Amino acid sequence: MHACAFKDSYSLPTAVPSATELLLYRKDHFHLRAERSWRCLADVENDPRIDADIVVSRWTDIRTVCRQVRAPSSLRHVISVALKPTYVKITRDSLTVFDGPMLAGTLHIAGPGKALAAEFRDPCDFLHLHVSSGYLRKCREQAGLSRTLGVLNDLIIRDPLAELLGQTLIANAAASDGAYADCFGQTLTMHIARLGNARKAANALPNWRLRRVHEYVDEHLAESIGLADLAEAAGLSRMHFAAQFRVATGYPPHHYVLHRRIDHAKELLSGTHLPLVEVALAVGFQEQSHFSTVFKRFTDETPARWRRTAMAAISDRSRQRPLVSPRHQEGALV
Repeated sequence: MHACAFKDSYSLPTAVPSATELLLYRKDHFHLRAERSWRCLADVENDPRIDADIVVSRWTDIRTVCRQVRAPSSLRHVISVALKPTYVKITRDSLTVFDGPMLAGTLHIAGPGKALAAEFRDPCDFLHLHVSSGYLRKCREQAGLSRTLGVLNDLIIRDPLAELLGQTLIANAAASDGAYADCFGQTLTMHIARLGNARKAANALPNWRLRRVHEYVDEHLAESIGLADLAEAAGLSRMHFAAQFRVATGYPPHHYVLHRRIDHAKELLSGTHLPLVEVALAVGFQEQSHFSTVFKRFTDETPARWRRTAMAAISDRSRQRPLVSPRHQEGALV
Protein backbone atom coordinates (compact mmCIF):
# COMPACT_ATOMS: atom_id res chain seq x y z
CA MET A 1 0.00 0.00 0.00
CA HIS A 2 1.30 3.42 -0.85
CA ALA A 3 -0.04 6.88 -1.49
CA CYS A 4 0.79 8.61 -4.76
CA ALA A 5 0.73 12.12 -6.11
CA PHE A 6 -1.22 13.49 -9.02
CA LYS A 7 -1.49 16.89 -10.63
CA ASP A 8 -4.65 18.93 -10.71
CA SER A 9 -4.98 22.06 -12.81
CA TYR A 10 -7.87 23.33 -10.69
CA SER A 11 -6.95 26.10 -8.26
CA LEU A 12 -9.10 27.94 -5.76
CA PRO A 13 -9.27 31.75 -5.95
CA THR A 14 -7.10 33.28 -3.27
CA ALA A 15 -10.07 35.34 -2.07
CA VAL A 16 -11.91 32.21 -0.96
CA PRO A 17 -10.86 31.45 2.63
CA SER A 18 -11.05 27.70 2.25
CA ALA A 19 -8.52 25.11 1.17
CA THR A 20 -8.17 21.39 0.68
CA GLU A 21 -4.88 19.65 0.93
CA LEU A 22 -3.71 16.35 -0.49
CA LEU A 23 -1.16 14.34 1.45
CA LEU A 24 1.41 13.14 -1.06
CA TYR A 25 3.80 10.27 -0.47
CA ARG A 26 7.01 10.27 -2.49
CA LYS A 27 10.21 8.30 -2.16
CA ASP A 28 11.86 10.89 0.03
CA HIS A 29 9.10 12.99 1.65
CA PHE A 30 5.45 13.99 1.67
CA HIS A 31 3.83 17.41 1.75
CA LEU A 32 0.45 19.11 1.44
CA ARG A 33 -0.99 20.36 -1.82
CA ALA A 34 -4.29 21.82 -2.97
CA GLU A 35 -7.14 19.43 -3.71
CA ARG A 36 -10.04 20.17 -6.02
CA SER A 37 -12.93 20.50 -3.54
CA TRP A 38 -14.54 18.91 -0.48
CA ARG A 39 -13.77 15.15 -0.48
CA CYS A 40 -12.98 15.36 -4.19
CA LEU A 41 -9.76 13.95 -5.61
CA ALA A 42 -9.92 15.12 -9.22
CA ASP A 43 -9.90 12.17 -11.65
CA VAL A 44 -8.39 9.93 -8.99
CA GLU A 45 -10.23 6.90 -10.36
CA ASN A 46 -9.22 7.53 -13.98
CA ASP A 47 -5.66 8.78 -13.55
CA PRO A 48 -3.30 5.87 -14.27
CA ARG A 49 -0.75 7.41 -11.88
CA ILE A 50 -3.11 6.74 -8.97
CA ASP A 51 -2.77 3.12 -7.94
CA ALA A 52 -2.69 3.63 -4.19
CA ASP A 53 -4.85 1.59 -1.85
CA ILE A 54 -5.21 4.67 0.37
CA VAL A 55 -5.07 8.37 -0.52
CA VAL A 56 -5.21 10.84 2.37
CA SER A 57 -6.49 14.38 1.90
CA ARG A 58 -7.27 17.33 4.16
CA TRP A 59 -10.11 19.86 3.93
CA THR A 60 -10.05 23.05 6.00
CA ASP A 61 -12.49 25.96 5.87
CA ILE A 62 -12.20 28.90 8.27
CA ARG A 63 -15.46 30.59 7.31
CA THR A 64 -18.13 31.08 9.97
CA VAL A 65 -21.04 31.70 7.56
CA CYS A 66 -23.41 28.92 6.60
CA ARG A 67 -22.29 27.35 3.32
CA GLN A 68 -23.26 24.30 1.28
CA VAL A 69 -20.90 22.00 -0.57
CA ARG A 70 -21.30 18.83 -2.62
CA ALA A 71 -19.06 15.86 -3.28
CA PRO A 72 -19.47 13.55 -6.28
CA SER A 73 -19.76 9.81 -5.82
CA SER A 74 -16.51 7.87 -5.59
CA LEU A 75 -15.52 4.32 -6.39
CA ARG A 76 -13.76 4.23 -3.01
CA HIS A 77 -14.84 4.31 0.60
CA VAL A 78 -14.29 7.80 1.99
CA ILE A 79 -13.47 8.01 5.68
CA SER A 80 -13.74 11.45 7.31
CA VAL A 81 -11.94 12.33 10.54
CA ALA A 82 -12.91 15.61 12.20
CA LEU A 83 -9.80 17.39 13.48
CA LYS A 84 -11.73 20.17 15.23
CA PRO A 85 -15.30 20.61 16.51
CA THR A 86 -17.83 21.91 13.99
CA TYR A 87 -21.53 21.90 13.16
CA VAL A 88 -22.48 20.08 9.98
CA LYS A 89 -25.48 18.59 8.22
CA ILE A 90 -24.65 15.73 5.82
CA THR A 91 -27.27 14.41 3.41
CA ARG A 92 -27.41 11.79 0.69
CA ASP A 93 -30.31 12.33 -1.71
CA SER A 94 -33.28 12.91 0.61
CA LEU A 95 -31.70 11.08 3.56
CA THR A 96 -30.12 13.03 6.42
CA VAL A 97 -26.98 11.14 7.43
CA PHE A 98 -25.89 13.54 10.18
CA ASP A 99 -27.17 16.84 11.51
CA GLY A 100 -25.65 18.50 14.54
CA PRO A 101 -22.43 19.19 16.44
CA MET A 102 -19.43 17.06 15.54
CA LEU A 103 -16.58 16.86 18.03
CA ALA A 104 -12.94 16.37 17.11
CA GLY A 105 -12.22 12.69 16.55
CA THR A 106 -15.61 11.92 15.01
CA LEU A 107 -15.47 9.38 12.17
CA HIS A 108 -17.88 9.21 9.23
CA ILE A 109 -17.61 6.47 6.61
CA ALA A 110 -19.31 6.77 3.22
CA GLY A 111 -19.47 3.77 0.90
CA PRO A 112 -18.66 3.79 -2.82
CA GLY A 113 -21.20 5.42 -5.10
CA LYS A 114 -22.51 7.72 -2.36
CA ALA A 115 -22.83 11.33 -3.56
CA LEU A 116 -23.07 13.55 -0.49
CA ALA A 117 -23.99 17.15 0.26
CA ALA A 118 -22.99 19.04 3.39
CA GLU A 119 -23.98 22.26 5.09
CA PHE A 120 -21.29 23.71 7.35
CA ARG A 121 -22.14 26.40 9.91
CA ASP A 122 -18.76 26.66 11.65
CA PRO A 123 -15.10 26.48 10.65
CA CYS A 124 -14.02 22.92 9.97
CA ASP A 125 -10.94 20.77 9.50
CA PHE A 126 -11.14 17.20 8.19
CA LEU A 127 -8.85 14.43 7.10
CA HIS A 128 -10.29 12.17 4.39
CA LEU A 129 -9.04 8.69 3.66
CA HIS A 130 -10.01 7.47 0.18
CA VAL A 131 -9.69 3.70 0.54
CA SER A 132 -10.18 1.03 -2.11
CA SER A 133 -12.83 -1.58 -1.33
CA GLY A 134 -10.34 -4.35 -2.01
CA TYR A 135 -7.96 -3.06 0.63
CA LEU A 136 -10.76 -2.72 3.21
CA ARG A 137 -11.87 -6.29 2.53
CA LYS A 138 -8.30 -7.49 2.99
CA CYS A 139 -8.07 -5.63 6.32
CA ARG A 140 -11.26 -7.27 7.58
CA GLU A 141 -10.13 -10.68 6.36
CA GLN A 142 -6.80 -10.31 8.19
CA ALA A 143 -8.74 -9.44 11.35
CA GLY A 144 -10.80 -12.63 11.00
CA LEU A 145 -13.98 -10.70 10.14
CA SER A 146 -16.50 -10.98 7.34
CA ARG A 147 -15.37 -9.37 4.08
CA THR A 148 -18.79 -7.69 3.83
CA LEU A 149 -18.33 -3.90 3.92
CA GLY A 150 -21.97 -2.88 4.33
CA VAL A 151 -21.57 -2.66 8.10
CA LEU A 152 -19.20 0.26 7.60
CA ASN A 153 -21.44 2.40 5.40
CA ASP A 154 -22.71 5.56 7.14
CA LEU A 155 -20.99 4.58 10.36
CA ILE A 156 -20.61 7.68 12.56
CA ILE A 157 -18.73 7.36 15.80
CA ARG A 158 -16.33 9.39 17.93
CA ASP A 159 -13.00 7.62 18.16
CA PRO A 160 -10.11 8.86 20.37
CA LEU A 161 -7.52 6.88 18.38
CA ALA A 162 -8.58 8.50 15.11
CA GLU A 163 -8.27 11.94 16.73
CA LEU A 164 -4.83 11.16 18.15
CA LEU A 165 -3.49 9.74 14.87
CA GLY A 166 -4.92 12.63 12.85
CA GLN A 167 -3.49 15.33 15.11
CA THR A 168 -0.12 13.56 15.19
CA LEU A 169 -0.03 13.37 11.40
CA ILE A 170 -0.80 17.08 11.00
CA ALA A 171 1.81 17.99 13.61
CA ASN A 172 4.41 16.03 11.64
CA ALA A 173 3.30 17.13 8.17
CA ALA A 174 6.74 18.60 7.48
CA ALA A 175 8.58 15.42 8.44
CA SER A 176 11.07 14.05 5.95
CA ASP A 177 10.08 10.39 6.37
CA GLY A 178 7.42 9.54 3.78
CA ALA A 179 6.69 6.23 5.52
CA TYR A 180 4.97 8.27 8.27
CA ALA A 181 1.95 8.91 6.06
CA ASP A 182 2.03 5.30 4.90
CA CYS A 183 1.85 3.99 8.47
CA PHE A 184 -0.89 6.48 9.37
CA GLY A 185 -3.11 5.28 6.52
CA GLN A 186 -2.56 1.61 7.22
CA THR A 187 -3.06 1.88 10.98
CA LEU A 188 -6.24 3.95 10.85
CA THR A 189 -7.78 1.91 8.03
CA MET A 190 -7.15 -1.37 9.85
CA HIS A 191 -8.65 0.14 13.01
CA ILE A 192 -11.73 1.38 11.15
CA ALA A 193 -12.20 -1.92 9.32
CA ARG A 194 -12.82 -3.54 12.71
CA LEU A 195 -15.27 -0.92 13.96
CA GLY A 196 -18.26 -2.04 11.91
CA ASN A 197 -18.23 -5.42 13.62
CA ALA A 198 -18.99 -3.78 16.97
CA ARG A 199 -21.82 -1.65 15.59
CA LYS A 200 -24.98 -2.01 17.67
CA ALA A 201 -28.20 -2.82 15.94
CA ALA A 202 -30.80 -0.16 16.80
CA ASN A 203 -33.47 1.83 15.05
CA ALA A 204 -32.90 5.50 14.42
CA LEU A 205 -35.12 7.98 16.26
CA PRO A 206 -37.88 9.08 13.82
CA ASN A 207 -37.68 12.68 12.64
CA TRP A 208 -40.95 13.67 14.31
CA ARG A 209 -39.65 12.48 17.70
CA LEU A 210 -36.33 14.19 17.01
CA ARG A 211 -38.12 17.50 16.36
CA ARG A 212 -39.93 17.20 19.69
CA VAL A 213 -36.60 16.76 21.45
CA HIS A 214 -35.09 19.77 19.65
CA GLU A 215 -38.08 21.94 20.59
CA TYR A 216 -37.96 20.83 24.23
CA VAL A 217 -34.25 21.62 24.54
CA ASP A 218 -34.61 25.10 23.01
CA GLU A 219 -37.55 25.92 25.31
CA HIS A 220 -35.74 24.79 28.49
CA LEU A 221 -32.17 25.78 27.67
CA ALA A 222 -31.63 27.81 30.82
CA GLU A 223 -32.85 24.94 33.01
CA SER A 224 -31.40 21.60 34.06
CA ILE A 225 -32.12 19.02 31.34
CA GLY A 226 -31.67 15.34 32.07
CA LEU A 227 -31.97 12.17 30.01
CA ALA A 228 -35.37 11.45 31.56
CA ASP A 229 -36.66 14.84 30.37
CA LEU A 230 -35.51 14.22 26.80
CA ALA A 231 -36.90 10.69 26.76
CA GLU A 232 -40.26 11.95 27.99
CA ALA A 233 -40.30 14.63 25.30
CA ALA A 234 -39.68 11.92 22.70
CA GLY A 235 -42.25 9.58 24.24
CA LEU A 236 -39.81 6.72 24.87
CA SER A 237 -38.06 5.02 27.75
CA ARG A 238 -34.63 6.35 28.63
CA MET A 239 -32.85 3.23 27.35
CA HIS A 240 -34.60 3.15 23.98
CA PHE A 241 -34.38 6.92 23.54
CA ALA A 242 -30.62 7.11 24.17
CA ALA A 243 -29.88 4.30 21.70
CA GLN A 244 -32.17 5.62 18.97
CA PHE A 245 -30.98 9.22 19.40
CA ARG A 246 -27.38 8.17 18.96
CA VAL A 247 -28.15 6.16 15.81
CA ALA A 248 -30.08 9.11 14.34
CA THR A 249 -27.50 11.79 15.16
CA GLY A 250 -24.20 10.04 15.78
CA TYR A 251 -23.72 11.46 19.29
CA PRO A 252 -25.27 11.04 22.76
CA PRO A 253 -28.19 13.25 23.94
CA HIS A 254 -26.04 15.08 26.50
CA HIS A 255 -23.70 16.16 23.71
CA TYR A 256 -26.59 17.67 21.79
CA VAL A 257 -27.78 19.64 24.84
CA LEU A 258 -24.29 21.02 25.40
CA HIS A 259 -24.05 22.05 21.77
CA ARG A 260 -27.37 23.93 21.91
CA ARG A 261 -26.19 25.72 25.06
CA ILE A 262 -22.95 26.76 23.33
CA ASP A 263 -24.79 27.73 20.15
CA HIS A 264 -27.11 30.04 22.10
CA ALA A 265 -24.14 31.38 24.06
CA LYS A 266 -22.55 32.44 20.76
CA GLU A 267 -25.68 34.46 19.93
CA LEU A 268 -25.52 36.22 23.30
CA LEU A 269 -21.78 36.82 23.08
CA SER A 270 -21.98 38.39 19.62
CA GLY A 271 -25.31 40.20 20.05
CA THR A 272 -25.15 41.54 23.60
CA HIS A 273 -22.69 42.95 26.13
CA LEU A 274 -23.78 40.65 28.96
CA PRO A 275 -20.99 39.65 31.35
CA LEU A 276 -19.73 36.10 30.82
CA VAL A 277 -21.22 34.89 34.08
CA GLU A 278 -24.68 36.04 32.97
CA VAL A 279 -24.24 34.39 29.59
CA ALA A 280 -23.31 31.17 31.37
CA LEU A 281 -26.41 31.27 33.57
CA ALA A 282 -28.68 32.15 30.62
CA VAL A 283 -27.67 29.00 28.75
CA GLY A 284 -27.91 26.60 31.68
CA PHE A 285 -24.44 26.54 33.26
CA GLN A 286 -24.23 27.04 37.01
CA GLU A 287 -20.60 28.20 36.99
CA GLN A 288 -18.67 30.41 34.59
CA SER A 289 -15.63 28.14 34.83
CA HIS A 290 -17.62 25.12 33.65
CA PHE A 291 -19.13 27.19 30.85
CA SER A 292 -15.66 28.34 29.71
CA THR A 293 -14.32 24.77 29.75
CA VAL A 294 -17.18 23.39 27.64
CA PHE A 295 -17.15 26.40 25.29
CA LYS A 296 -13.45 25.92 24.54
CA ARG A 297 -13.96 22.19 23.99
CA PHE A 298 -16.57 22.95 21.32
CA THR A 299 -14.90 25.95 19.67
CA ASP A 300 -11.18 25.74 20.51
CA GLU A 301 -11.46 29.28 21.96
CA THR A 302 -12.41 30.83 25.29
CA PRO A 303 -15.73 32.75 25.39
CA ALA A 304 -13.90 36.07 25.82
CA ARG A 305 -11.63 35.51 22.84
CA TRP A 306 -14.50 34.23 20.70
CA ARG A 307 -16.52 37.36 21.56
CA ARG A 308 -13.64 39.67 20.59
CA THR A 309 -13.24 37.91 17.26
CA ALA A 310 -16.98 37.96 16.54
CA MET A 311 -17.32 41.63 17.49
CA ALA A 312 -14.34 42.55 15.30
CA ALA A 313 -15.87 40.69 12.35
CA ILE A 314 -19.20 42.49 12.80
CA SER A 315 -17.40 45.84 13.00
CA ASP A 316 -15.43 45.09 9.82
CA ARG A 317 -18.59 44.18 7.92
CA SER A 318 -20.24 47.41 9.04
CA ARG A 319 -17.31 49.50 7.81
CA GLN A 320 -17.24 47.68 4.47
CA ARG A 321 -20.98 48.12 3.83
CA PRO A 322 -21.43 50.69 1.00
CA LEU A 323 -23.07 53.93 2.02
CA VAL A 324 -26.19 54.95 0.08
CA SER A 325 -27.00 58.65 -0.06
CA PRO A 326 -30.57 59.81 0.72
CA ARG A 327 -30.86 60.93 -2.89
CA HIS A 328 -30.00 57.44 -4.16
CA GLN A 329 -32.41 55.88 -1.67
CA GLU A 330 -35.18 58.19 -2.86
CA GLY A 331 -34.45 57.36 -6.51
CA ALA A 332 -34.50 53.64 -5.74
CA LEU A 333 -38.03 53.91 -4.41
CA VAL A 334 -39.44 55.66 -7.44
